[in-house]
Amino acid sequence: MPIVHESPLQSVDGVAVSIDATNIDPLKGTRFDFPRDLIGYGRDSFDPKWPNGAKIAVSFVINYEEGGERSLLEGDSQTESVLWEQAHVPVRIGSRDPKIESDYEYGSRVGVWRLLNLFEKHGVPVTAYAVGQALEKNPAVAKAFVDGGHEIASHGYRWIPYHNMSPEMEMQYIKRQLQSLKASTGSYPVGWFIGRCSPHTKALIHEAHQDQDTPLLYSSDAFNDDIPYWIDVPSEESSPNPKGLLMMPYSYDCNDLKFQIAPGSWSSHTAFSDYLKASFDTLYVEGIEGRPKMMTIGLHCRISGKPGRFSAIESFLKYILEKENVWITTRKDIALHWKETFPYEKKSSEKQASKQTNGNHASNGYH
Repeated sequence: MPIVHESPLQSVDGVAVSIDATNIDPLKGTRFDFPRDLIGYGRDSFDPKWPNGAKIAVSFVINYEEGGERSLLEGDSQTESVLWEQAHVPVRIGSRDPKIESDYEYGSRVGVWRLLNLFEKHGVPVTAYAVGQALEKNPAVAKAFVDGGHEIASHGYRWIPYHNMSPEMEMQYIKRQLQSLKASTGSYPVGWFIGRCSPHTKALIHEAHQDQDTPLLYSSDAFNDDIPYWIDVPSEESSPNPKGLLMMPYSYDCNDLKFQIAPGSWSSHTAFSDYLKASFDTLYVEGIEGRPKMMTIGLHCRISGKPGRFSAIESFLKYILEKENVWITTRKDIALHWKETFPYEKKSSEKQASKQTNGNHASNGYH
């Protein structure tokens, strides 16, 4: 007989009223129903066969968001309230906040150039997670990313929450973003990271690229591995030629946003650089031992573009440039390597069941 909890457990804590409760996800069985995978590549991981025998792939990401955040000037009911120097200040509803606007503007006026100058000085390509509206307001930055040989990936048309939108409205934003980046950079993006995504986002991005016949290499709205992996797309269940979706996990741990999110993991630039170096060292050793990984460093122009924090990035970059067999590259190039080396194969329920039962690891780069 199932154990039934007291009603407050459901209403206050959101816990199921029965141990054997059923799946109540409203998206169950729809084209948005992507299953969880708690197994991954298993204990022995998976050799990504990085080019030239590299022991680690390193991906620097510059999030370019300034000008695409929430603002009354764009019809929003509030000024953006997160990831700025006084993020503890209460949200200002119904009026502009000049302090926040000004802090964001530091990123587009100063910070982005400081970061680009550093990476280009050392010949290091980066991936820009670009908000379309932000690039529209600062064409010089779009041109600089292109001229510098960097990848421009999509960070959504605006840097806003999408989880409460209807799929139809979110699709409008996705398609606007495709056209915006094509106009500002000359190319459609091949990779996406929304961040403030909805349960519909992965499927909608996949559909938008199919509708417009533009290539989609990867999505980075995942944090569950140290190397890429393929997933099946529910809408392709009956397709004779499924393409799948390559997930390129992003990182919130090696990310400067922790300077500005309570309790504030990075109390100083040295704490950040020390953490980056420790993360690199762990992954580098694993690579030497035959299990190479990917390391992602997430940066924001208004955060790491500030002088004190910038020195942490400079210190870390110089540290890894002194190491051998390190592949510092864009997410696009990592995805291209993966697609060529481990092309997508649709999973079958039999394969998945066998892997879970026997602990066998797929040989084509998917979980």
